[in-house]
Amino acid sequence: MKEIPHGEWRFWYAQHKGTLLAAALFVVMFAIYVSNHPAGFSPNVVQTASNKAVLLAFVAMAQCFVVITAGIDLSVGMILVVCNCLASWLVVGTPFETALGVVAVLLTGLACGMLNGLIIIFGRLQPIVTTIATSAIFFGFALVLRPTPGGAVNETLADAFTSKLFGVIPASLVVLAATLLIFWIPFSRSVLGRAAYAAGSAENAAYMSGMPIKRAKFAAYALAGLMSGIGGLYLTFFSYTGEAAFASGNAYTLYSIAAVVLGGVSLAGGKGGAVGAVFGALAFRTIGDLLFVFDLDPLWQPLFQGIVLLLAISIGCMGLARVRNRLEWFQ
Repeated sequence: MKEIPHGEWRFWYAQHKGTLLAAALFVVMFAIYVSNHPAGFSPNVVQTASNKAVLLAFVAMAQCFVVITAGIDLSVGMILVVCNCLASWLVVGTPFETALGVVAVLLTGLACGMLNGLIIIFGRLQPIVTTIATSAIFFGFALVLRPTPGGAVNETLADAFTSKLFGVIPASLVVLAATLLIFWIPFSRSVLGRAAYAAGSAENAAYMSGMPIKRAKFAAYALAGLMSGIGGLYLTFFSYTGEAAFASGNAYTLYSIAAVVLGGVSLAGGKGGAVGAVFGALAFRTIGDLLFVFDLDPLWQPLFQGIVLLLAISIGCMGLARVRNRLEWFQ
C-alpha cells in the first residue's frame, strides 16, 4: 500500500481542521446532553434536537457560500422569514398544488440571493451595506404576506419531512445531508467553487489569472438564497404557520455567522466549508439543549450564545493576526 506523504496529511489537516474541531465539539456537547436527558439517547430525543438544529444549519450553509468569497450576507435570516411567510400561503392543497408551492418558495429564495449577487457584483456595492438594505426589503415583503401570524401548510408533507425514517433516523438530517451532497459538494469541486475560494484568498490575482470571479460570486449569493429558502420551508413544516418575525430573522442571521466561524470558516474568506458550518450550527444549537437538561433559566441562552459567538470570532481573528503573509493562512 502506498504511504501518503507527511506533507499531504499536513495539508489535509490544515484544510479540514476547523471542520474536525467543530464536529468534535458537537459530539462532546451532544453526548453531555443525551447523558443527562431523562429519556437518554433515544430516537425521539435525537429527532427533537435535529429538528431544532436544521434551521440554523441551512442558514449557516447559506452564509458559508458567501463567506468563502470574503463576503457576508446579512439578509439570510430575512430570506428565511419571507420564504416562511410565502410557504404558509402556497404549500397547501392537492399534492400538485403543494409541489408547485414548494417550487415557488425555493425559487423565491433563489431570486432573493440572485438579487443580492447582481447588486453587489454589477452595482459594485459592499456586501454588508447591500444585504442590510435587501434584508429590509425582504422583511417588507414578509409583512405584506403575513401582517399577522397565520396560514397553513400541507400537514402530510410537513410530517414526512420532520418525522423519523424507519422509526429511527430523523428525516430532517437526511434532507440536510442530501442538500450538502447535491449543492455543496459539486459546487466546491467545480470551476466556480475553486474561483469562489480564490476570490476569498486573493481576488485580484484570481481575476488576473482568468478565473470566473464574477460568476462564482453570483453563484455563491444565489445558492445562499436557495439554502435560506429551504430553511424557510422547513420553518413552515415545523410551525405549520407563517410569521413575519423581525427578531427571528435577525437572530438567524447573527447565529449563522457564529456557526460558520465555529465550523472553521474564515471570515477573511478562502478557507473552510459548509460541512464545518453545519457542525458549527449543530454545536451552537446544542447550547440551548444543555441549558434545558441542566434546568437553567432559558433567559440565559442568549447570554451563553453571545459569549460563544464572541469567543468564536475572537479565535478566528487571533489566528488571522498571527499570519505573516496571505499564503501562510492556508498552510
